Amino acid sequence: MSDKMTVKITLVAMGLLYAGMGFSQSYPTRPIRLIVPYPPGGATDIIARAVGQKVGDATGQQMVIDNRGGGGQIIGTDLVAKATPNGYTLLLASVTHAINPGLQSKLPYDSIRDFAPVTLLGSSPNVLVVHPSVAAASLQELIALLKARPGKMNYASSGNGSGGHLAAELFKSMTGISMTHIPYKGGGPAYIDLVAGQVDLMFTSPVPTLPFVKAGKLRALATTGAVRSTAMPDLPTVAEAGLPGYEASLWYGILAPAGTPASIIALLRKEFVRALQAPDVKERFIVLGVDIVGSTPQELAAHLKAEMAKWSKVIRQAGIRVD
Repeated sequence: MSDKMTVKITLVAMGLLYAGMGFSQSYPTRPIRLIVPYPPGGATDIIARAVGQKVGDATGQQMVIDNRGGGGQIIGTDLVAKATPNGYTLLLASVTHAINPGLQSKLPYDSIRDFAPVTLLGSSPNVLVVHPSVAAASLQELIALLKARPGKMNYASSGNGSGGHLAAELFKSMTGISMTHIPYKGGGPAYIDLVAGQVDLMFTSPVPTLPFVKAGKLRALATTGAVRSTAMPDLPTVAEAGLPGYEASLWYGILAPAGTPASIIALLRKEFVRALQAPDVKERFIVLGVDIVGSTPQELAAHLKAEMAKWSKVIRQAGIRVD
């Protein structure tokens, strides 16, 4: 190869490098849209607004929260999967993103291939609660009771295929117990019947459960995360209480469309993780019962794959259908 050809190739390579650097350094130049595949007002929406404002302030461009509820997150998620991969359209995903591939026979996107992980923002456990009439003061006592009365006890959930439903089915598969699922159209109706004693137990979010536990209307036995909950630090995890390896957490992460430049992913990850350290954001997460994480993109990718494998197995074994 001649010296002139070598110089020419080097200049072209340098030009491409500087062009890429210039693109990442100029980003963002307009507002960023963060799609929340839920209606306004829920935990996912609150988290999006808390961190989105901080990232917007840090980058000098507004982060617009775009609520696209419906279809079990599929509508909003599909918008991000098909968006231009330039960093201006992001998704606030939750555990449902990992559950849907096992529940839905045909998704309009690939939950792994069509997305670029940015960071896992936080994780929140469910809490296992029973009605006071249930003669169990610990997880081990509940398991013994359920084994002594196969199929005679029931549990509530906020809907077929919901996080609470799958947490209970994972519990069933790991203990070998049998109980009946009573699905409701949302958490509110499920709480009403649980407090009234119409159903025996439920895996649900700690925050709305705390007032009932403090009032003696429900009894909390354990939380479902890998570590103890910040909302209920005195309560053991299911694993600690006698079921090693059990974990069923809710989680919240940022995904971008596949093909988004690595430099933009790195910038976004840095700003979202920085936002998590703001005192008011920390306080908001505590109120929601969410533990801050702030992972790398690689860690989120591994987490998502592991969650998809786990929940697909639970769904298949339990024969859960939402069609």
